[in-house]
Amino acid sequence: MIRTHIYWRGEISAAHHLTLPYPSKCTEMHGHNYLIEVWVYGPATDAGMVIDFSHIKAAVEPYDHALLNDVLAQPTAEALAERIASSLARAGIEAVRVRAWEDRDSYAEAEWTP
Repeated sequence: MIRTHIYWRGEISAAHHLTLPYPSKCTEMHGHNYLIEVWVYGPATDAGMVIDFSHIKAAVEPYDHALLNDVLAQPTAEALAERIASSLARAGIEAVRVRAWEDRDSYAEAEWTP
């Protein structure tokens, strides 16, 4: 059996601040150049694709140059990865994995499976 998946990566720039129950510089407004990585697993459709790359770009684009506090209740890297993964979840897809890198050393990852 062959399991097919596709991979996409791109960068977005976004600002946010966090509400935390402890002192942290993350409670101040700041920004990141996020590297977003996406894996989508599933069978190729009649069109020959697991998913069109443009659908992945459309799921990521709303967060580029955004104030993440306007779209996520607690705009952590985890929440960003979860939101993108859930927006790609659909019938016929076996799994979606999203990594949101805040910097070169730190990422959050979310995975959706039906």
